[in-house]
Amino acid sequence: MVSPRRGLAEILGGTLVSIRIENDTLMFFDPTTRVLLRTRPSPLTWDQARLLRGARPAGPPPRPSTEPVTAQRRASNTGVIMVAGQKIALGRIHAGQVVTVHVAADTVTVDLGEDTHTVRRTTDQPVRSIKSPPAPQGRPRFLGNLESMSWD
Repeated sequence: MVSPRRGLAEILGGTLVSIRIENDTLMFFDPTTRVLLRTRPSPLTWDQARLLRGARPAGPPPRPSTEPVTAQRRASNTGVIMVAGQKIALGRIHAGQVVTVHVAADTVTVDLGEDTHTVRRTTDQPVRSIKSPPAPQGRPRFLGNLESMSWD
């Protein structure tokens, strides 16, 4: 599920998608490969969906992607991350680091720079949010011209 601050248009922006409307669900998928990209609760009633201009009968349902989902997580101050409802302890040495996580059907692989950490996946929950790197901390500091602006 996308966090309330990031809309679907921001995540799929610039991507050509088709939408399959079912009773309670909207499925956004790639029209060429029919790979499922996102699902959302449908705000439309069946009668409203039936009256949409350009609507046509749906083809076969889209299929989930077989590739791992890639996300980024920031390790806590104890070196723990949470992805797909599963806590993964990386160790205090990685506290505060932003790591890239690849979630496959039965494994979770964490990129730790030159090293990787692979664990068995213990949940079947989807990756609900794909977090981007954190914004710079502190206040902007002006050093004379706009090109030399930096963050404290």
